[in-house]
Amino acid sequence: MAFQVFQNYIQVMELVDTPSLKVFEDVVVDRQVAGFDPSFWDYCFITNQKSQSEAWMNERAEELKNEVRSMFQNVSTGILQTMNLIDTIQLLGLDYHFTEEIDRALNDLKDVDMSKYGLYEVALHFRLLRQKGFNISSDVFKKYKDNEGKFMEELKDDAKGLLSLYNAAYLGTKKETILDEAISFTKDNLTSLLKDLNPTFAKLVSLTLKTPIQRNTKRLFTRCYISVYQDEPTRNETILELAKLDFNILQCLHQKEIKKACMWSPDAVDRLPEYMRDFFLKMLSIFQELQNELAPAEKFRILYLKEQWEILAQHYITECKWRDDNYVPKLEEHMRVSIISVGFILFYCAFLSGMEEAVATKDAFEWFASFPKIVEACAIIVRITNDITSKEREQKRAHVATMVDCYMKEYGTSKDVACEKLLGFVEDAWKTINEELLNATGLSREVIELSLHSSRSTELIYKHVDAFTEPNTTMKENIFSLLDHPIPI
Repeated sequence: MAFQVFQNYIQVMELVDTPSLKVFEDVVVDRQVAGFDPSFWDYCFITNQKSQSEAWMNERAEELKNEVRSMFQNVSTGILQTMNLIDTIQLLGLDYHFTEEIDRALNDLKDVDMSKYGLYEVALHFRLLRQKGFNISSDVFKKYKDNEGKFMEELKDDAKGLLSLYNAAYLGTKKETILDEAISFTKDNLTSLLKDLNPTFAKLVSLTLKTPIQRNTKRLFTRCYISVYQDEPTRNETILELAKLDFNILQCLHQKEIKKACMWSPDAVDRLPEYMRDFFLKMLSIFQELQNELAPAEKFRILYLKEQWEILAQHYITECKWRDDNYVPKLEEHMRVSIISVGFILFYCAFLSGMEEAVATKDAFEWFASFPKIVEACAIIVRITNDITSKEREQKRAHVATMVDCYMKEYGTSKDVACEKLLGFVEDAWKTINEELLNATGLSREVIELSLHSSRSTELIYKHVDAFTEPNTTMKENIFSLLDHPIPI
């Protein structure tokens, strides 16, 4: 089964990476050269990782975690203190250690009357609860509007409040126009205030203006925020030390995983081109390794994984036919195929395959396979942003039509107009994600938030350039900051 799926995949991939291939005895297929940048990876990165004292780091981290847990007991009477503690822990990437404490605190906070508090506190309260899935009303921000329905002039100099509102507003849904207005209002005013802010706060403002918290890749944001937080005069030294240790501990774990994944000794696979053999054998090895580790009642996971490989290959073949026929489909037809070909359902099934039994249920696999709204929205975001940033490079060779091409042909517009309209679909898709995160599904929160995390990755990879295809741009710096450079303790 796995080999049949992979053969379908190979039919597509064989047309991409090398100049020509003899497919049958008398048939030679001309292949398009992709022109990718040389890889910046080498064996030194994989094998010569810096040695860190993991035993000491783990022991010290456990001591610090106990100290942080005691902080939740000490803030039981202070609403602002509790919210700031939760926010700090989340921004520093430590919240997965304190889920029970945070859940209890947020459950208490959801019924608090915030009418007597200022903009910073109200917006922070809104964001923390929305992030957790509580459907708190955006009407709490109406009191900050004047008689003409505009945000009050006196808010323009409240940089802390503006930043809090800015980040809260990105959790809005399609019907919450007040949050759309808040984004425009806060972005303009924060930009004008930037030069007058103290350097530490200005760094935080710049970081979030580039990508708001809701759309930021969590671990990368954590790396950046640690450098901001350590310059804060009100910083908590215990939390800061734990954040640095935790980052380095996870980095060591990820290094080991990368090394394990990259150091494979393949045997010959005669039915595949030589350049694809390592990849195929590694894929089979991973499937087999997962299947061996799963209990009998959990082996269904691999069936879903293989099925999604086959579906992905079928959609790749459709796109290849479009390319070979110079066919530019209608926008709706293109989207039906291309939001599947981005491969997110396969990715999600792969993620689930390695998760604990309580999370990776059969219902969770079925839910992803049904292509629910939140997954569709996520796929729309990656498809459109990918097509926009990679269009010019891809069109230098024979390539399937992009969504930009489809929009231009169907509606008779310029490229700039097409991109602007398509980016409107991206914003709508983000709001769909926010809406779906507020809807109960009966599944684990970890399952639902997989879509959010992948959308955040898309924001990082495709927002300005195609950093996936051109890794020597921003992606190289990001990868090395996460996987190669530990934080000094």
